[in-house]
Amino acid sequence: MSISKKKNFDSNLKFVYSDNDTLSVIFHDNDLLMGVVGEFNKNLKELEKITGSNLYSRGNSILIKSTPDKNEKVKEAIQFLANQFINNGNIENKDILSSIDKFMIEEKVKNQNVTDIIKTPKKSIIPRSEKQKNYVRALRQSDIIISAGPAGTGKTFLAVAVGLTMLLEKKIERIILSRPAVEAGERLGFLPGDMKEKVDPYLRPLYDSLYDLFHFEKIQRMIEIGDIEIAPLAYMRGRTLKNSFAILDEAQNATDTQIKMFLTRIGENSKIVVNGDPSQIDLPNKSMSGLDRSKKLLSHLNEITVIDFDHSDVVRHPLVSKIVKAYSNHND
Repeated sequence: MSISKKKNFDSNLKFVYSDNDTLSVIFHDNDLLMGVVGEFNKNLKELEKITGSNLYSRGNSILIKSTPDKNEKVKEAIQFLANQFINNGNIENKDILSSIDKFMIEEKVKNQNVTDIIKTPKKSIIPRSEKQKNYVRALRQSDIIISAGPAGTGKTFLAVAVGLTMLLEKKIERIILSRPAVEAGERLGFLPGDMKEKVDPYLRPLYDSLYDLFHFEKIQRMIEIGDIEIAPLAYMRGRTLKNSFAILDEAQNATDTQIKMFLTRIGENSKIVVNGDPSQIDLPNKSMSGLDRSKKLLSHLNEITVIDFDHSDVVRHPLVSKIVKAYSNHND
């Protein structure tokens, strides 16, 4: 459900506690209630699934039934979603995840090494699998990290998050984000504009990760002054990267020679991350991909960490893991 932002909502919510561990969130504005609940209660069902609580829509209220502590966390999430709907006129799935970020952190931090948590200006990120924990530790400790695995395993997002925290903590001077300019299965044809406008479509996922972690205006400013550089892989040749955190994304579409070129750019006080999904090679000849070869050649070096993710590490929509597993089983 989406309603114009110009509507003035009654944002006051009333909270009524009952003896049977039930908390009622009472809305004075039915449009706001419908916006939070979502069409066919989809937002409520998603929140229920993520938090493990029981949620019901009754009249002009939402009933929360769980432990007293969890009731409070879900109450805060509903308040967050109400504000989101008032400000933006709609609620997306990512807003539901954001609404319970704090709850998830508190639930997981009990069994989590605090050093594994990545704290960025907009959110705190916790690795959700053992391999993700190892990956985050490698991003902080190793000079070069090579990771391979299916979509949705956090390869790029976690690397960008660690790089951004290092930049804000002034441990490095800049982040460099790069991808091969290879079309994914279909030709884009002629792209108008200057060089930046031509390559931006290939680099859009890197921008998305940055905007999810830091404020849009500040990211734009950091790009303008060169603290964050986003460029095609071809622009890396002949450079030496000092005091930098460099990420090569979609490395399955880079040749053996290109990956070697990128890795040998490493300079003083720098890290290089190479990420890719071997199941999504878009090169005309799949044997040209250099990702697997780089893993085999370099895994024995102490300064280099190689991480292999699989479908169990997928942290996007639960269906993504099932899709990845189905394709993997078919290919096998």
